[in-house]
Amino acid sequence: MKKIVETIRNIWSIEDLRKRILYTLGLIFIYRIGSFIILPGIDPVKLSLQSGNQGLLGLLNMFAGGSFSRASIFALGIMPYISAQIAMQLLTIAVPSFAKMQKEGESGQRKINQYTRYLTVVVTAVQSAAYVAYLRTQSGQAILPQFSGYFFWLSTVIVLTSGSLFVMWMGEKITDKGIGNGASILIEIGIIAALPNALIFEWKSKVNMGGGGLLIFLLEIVFLIAVIVGLVLLSQGTRKVPVNYAKRIVGNRQLGGARQFLPLKVNAAGVMPIIFAQSVMFIPMVFEGMVKPGSKIAGAIQALSDYTSVPYNAVYGVMVILFTYFYTALIFNPTQMADEMKRNNGFIPGIKPGKPTANYIGAIMDRIMLPGAFLLAIVGILPGFASAMNINSQFAIFFGGTSMLIIVQVILDTLQQIEGHLLMRHYDGLMSKGRIMGRSAGVPTY
Repeated sequence: MKKIVETIRNIWSIEDLRKRILYTLGLIFIYRIGSFIILPGIDPVKLSLQSGNQGLLGLLNMFAGGSFSRASIFALGIMPYISAQIAMQLLTIAVPSFAKMQKEGESGQRKINQYTRYLTVVVTAVQSAAYVAYLRTQSGQAILPQFSGYFFWLSTVIVLTSGSLFVMWMGEKITDKGIGNGASILIEIGIIAALPNALIFEWKSKVNMGGGGLLIFLLEIVFLIAVIVGLVLLSQGTRKVPVNYAKRIVGNRQLGGARQFLPLKVNAAGVMPIIFAQSVMFIPMVFEGMVKPGSKIAGAIQALSDYTSVPYNAVYGVMVILFTYFYTALIFNPTQMADEMKRNNGFIPGIKPGKPTANYIGAIMDRIMLPGAFLLAIVGILPGFASAMNINSQFAIFFGGTSMLIIVQVILDTLQQIEGHLLMRHYDGLMSKGRIMGRSAGVPTY
């Protein structure tokens, strides 16, 4: 306890770090207020978007902190910006001109960021128009008569687009002047906002059932803590490859000659394979109303639409493993790493520079990716098993899956930045042994 108090005192005594934390908290407060401001022309009393809590829309609603189902001005949240960032990330891999731009250093990164913002506007405008159609279909009675027609469509698209761009601006400001990755923090805040109600609902349901319900609730909390510990280990797990740097004499100084390590993460793909797999698993729901009820095809579609069923979790687990290999292959380039190492006079002991080094790094990554992919698949199907064990679905999503993995990785990333500030000022780190590895050691959190 004394160590914790001392660490908090050290954090607060660093003026730059204190300002960054307060700046981040201030923007988070503004974001949460905006998530409760209803769109113009909507009667909140008549609003009913219950389908927004299910399926892919339920995932979007969770990421937006409930703004989607409340028809808030931040209904789309930060997700259009995330979609644009993922698209630009794939373009830098697939398109040579974007790949060249990425290698131009700071000027190239500024161009990519600018293109990302332009793409965000387009994505947000399209999603805003789709959201208007969704509002009219699911809760058309909530639209005020004087706002009906083309005027409501135009005003809502403008407000939603402006709201998402403002959220994007807050995310970038948190990254630049706050602490942590802004977009990831805003997603995390939206997810955590649903935790208190889910926890209270689960508590009441277990207490009301009697017959050891309180003991069952305590066991659920213990299991949740165990899942969090496992996710921390999965996020922090690395394979350190030793790298030596040749000695160089520059003037009267000797540079290099030190041994360092190349950290290869067990879960290099982050949360993206789970998000991709979830998107694919929602496809059968589209055809659910197109087949004859009672047929074999209808039964198969129903089984693949129930996230607590064995077929769903089996297919979902396989999809997570496949997407882990696919996404890691997109973001992990052993040839580029070997070239960078060679340019800096670095080499792996016993391995020739160039292609042999790239093959060696790729072989190690293939070996550690397999257990990482299986562990990520287990994390993905845990919420389904939790729901099958009579845990409330709102609380079950925190037993793994996208939500808890994002929470753990964002917290680790933020703590890693705080620890960096402490070590830079010659304070002790947040841990007595080892160091926290955040997003900087891998891929973006989301």
